Amino acid sequence: MVRMFATTAKIIKSRLFFWLWVTSSVIFLILLLGFDREEPNAESFKKQFKEKYAVFALDIPASLEFAGENVPLENFDTRESLDRELLINTYWQSQTILFMKRVNRYFPVIEPILEKHGIPDDFKYLPLVESGLMNEVSPAGAVGYWQFMEGTARDYGLEVNSEVDERYHIEKSTEAACKYLLESYEKYGNWTLVAASYNNGRKGLEKQITRQKENEYYNLLLNEETARYLFRILAFKTILNDPEKYGFMVRDNDLYPVIPSFTVKVDTAVSDFADFARNLGTNYKMLKFFNPWLREPSLCNTKGKTYFITIPHKGTRTRYYGNAR
Repeated sequence: MVRMFATTAKIIKSRLFFWLWVTSSVIFLILLLGFDREEPNAESFKKQFKEKYAVFALDIPASLEFAGENVPLENFDTRESLDRELLINTYWQSQTILFMKRVNRYFPVIEPILEKHGIPDDFKYLPLVESGLMNEVSPAGAVGYWQFMEGTARDYGLEVNSEVDERYHIEKSTEAACKYLLESYEKYGNWTLVAASYNNGRKGLEKQITRQKENEYYNLLLNEETARYLFRILAFKTILNDPEKYGFMVRDNDLYPVIPSFTVKVDTAVSDFADFARNLGTNYKMLKFFNPWLREPSLCNTKGKTYFITIPHKGTRTRYYGNAR
């Protein structure tokens, strides 16, 4: 019995010694690391930080124009407003890269329509700012790439009803936007104010022009959204025209391609767009992707109106991404 107790005591003693050794070793390592670690403001720490992480202030362009009109960057407030939007959109990298990808697909649609109507090319950035080149619906009810309200859309020739909403039609909504922009230019004779009026509305902008006795955008005190509006356009123009300068490395094959398509003329009712799509070698999802202005699974078309429905060429859905890089 005495021997058993002695053996047990030895085991307990050895285990106690082991855990004391482990504990002391851990404490020693903690102290060792703690004593060797430099303070956060030490030169070596700052050097390592700079080597591993860096965010840069941005150079402001020496000069800049919107639609051929000078941007007065000599004004501190103008310069700082542009700086704000350049910083936001340079360091909101995911959004800006997505915009870069989308403009490759949609600018080729928008640019020739603007040119046809004599609208400066810089206005292609308006739908980018308005909707991110997506068929968005705003909290106020503005719809589509160009963000038309229902009444305004009808005023400028767009069809809006439960079956067809041409605010979602990129070509037709761009045509409507051009009509609005030309009317604004007749009123203001200044493309910068035209852009501001697109955001604020002509009545809202006219109210501020009258109140402030000022007809220069950069001299007007405007609501937050309209005050930032043109500078957001200028920031995207600046970044997209020289993306590598702002740290964006996007290859040509990263951009969203223009998908080859053809149009089908329809001047009768369509009872089922799923069957309609299948008969043309595609499916309902692709039909709606290319024709988001068709709002229902069918089309009554009681008046026999002519529509042109876009259909992707066979095989184009997998042509560009079929072989993974």
